[in-house]
Order: sequence, then structure tokens, then C-alpha cells
Amino acid sequence: MLDQNIHELLRWAWIVVAVFFFLTEIFTAGIVLMCFGVGALGAALAAFLGAGLALQIVVFIIVSAIAVLLSRPFAARISRPGVQQIAGDRVIGKWAIVLQTVDPLTNTGMVRVESERWRAESMEGEQLEAGEVVEVVGVDGVRLLVRAKRDAAHTESQESDQQNDSTA
Repeated sequence: MLDQNIHELLRWAWIVVAVFFFLTEIFTAGIVLMCFGVGALGAALAAFLGAGLALQIVVFIIVSAIAVLLSRPFAARISRPGVQQIAGDRVIGKWAIVLQTVDPLTNTGMVRVESERWRAESMEGEQLEAGEVVEVVGVDGVRLLVRAKRDAAHTESQESDQQNDSTA
């Protein structure tokens, strides 16, 4: 009689352990605890089929291990490695168009990056006129730090002018 009660208790203990793992999975980042919950359900099934405690533990370990191995590709697919860019960080390096003159003296200016409007500040302290194309080089709070787009030919001609001035 006592032996029958212990077997009945073990059956329901595995169910309780499975529920515990499933509930604690809610509060964790990985899906490993859910795999142990599946293993506990396997052990509960073995207990209901009349297996002894040693076999129930073996079933728990094997089913949990298989569940972990099978869940890894799924977990890798849904979790994105690396740092996810947020807010203004995602627009750094993109081109913007000046909507309202960026004036460092009055601390005003507005640019549009893709479909978003941002307050802007000139990185080099120069005034940038409406319609001008600028590059986003940083973020300061809720303001984008921008600098005027320089054409390669324009930059090369400035450098050659500077070299000519220094040799003269």
C-alpha cells in the first residue's frame, strides 16, 4: 500500500516539476528551462506507464537533452546576436536634408533622415542652409550632429589649393 502511494506521488511530483519549469521559463531569457519541463513531462509519462524511479530519472535526462539540442537552432534564429541600434544611433552615417537652417548662433535647425524629422546641430559650427545635404556623424541627446556633405572633387580641389598656397 505504501509502495503504491509513493508511485502515485512520484507521478504527480513530475507534473509539479514540469509546471515549475514552465512557469520559471516565463521569467528567464533562454528556453532551457522549458526543455527541462518537457523532460519532466516525459518522466511523468514514464511514471504513469509504471516505470521505476531510476528509469524515470533516465527518461527525464534523455528527453531534456534532446529538447535542448532540438531547441538550439530555433533559439539561435530568434535571438539576434550583436548590439541592436536604437533611437538616433541607427541614423549615424546616413545622409539627411536640411529642412530648417542649422544655425549654431541661434541653436536652431531641423533635418530629415529618411522619413523622420530631427533637430540638428552643426558638428563644425558652420551654418547649413535649407535644402543642403548633410551627413549624420553623431547623436547628442535628441539632436543629431551633422556636417555638410563634401563632394570628392570639391575636397580634392581644396586640398590642391592648400598645397599650392603652402608651396608659394
